Amino acid sequence: MTRRTSELEALPRAGLVFARQDRAAGHVAACLAVHSLHLLHRQAVPRPGVTDEDMLSRALHLREQEMSLRDIAKRLVITTGAEKGQHPSTATVMRMLREHDEQAAAAVST
Repeated sequence: MTRRTSELEALPRAGLVFARQDRAAGHVAACLAVHSLHLLHRQAVPRPGVTDEDMLSRALHLREQEMSLRDIAKRLVITTGAEKGQHPSTATVMRMLREHDEQAAAAVST
């Protein structure tokens, strides 16, 4: 176990002890800050979407040409936000295509 892992695992225990000690004094906000810090280290923070309908349309066209996810990602360009002008990751392309396929399958089964 690394030092970082042991520190993260100690956070909940430290937060509970801190909460018990300071609850009588009314320091609830500090307790919530420790708890929030713990949550930030254990889960990913959601990012705004970088895909749009035009990107999906182009990705579907490229997939029909049997291009790999890497090649599709290299040909797509993000058009909005802080990452404007960059290429989406292969994971983003995979998620976008998977969500499209799931929606299409749900529409067919309905």
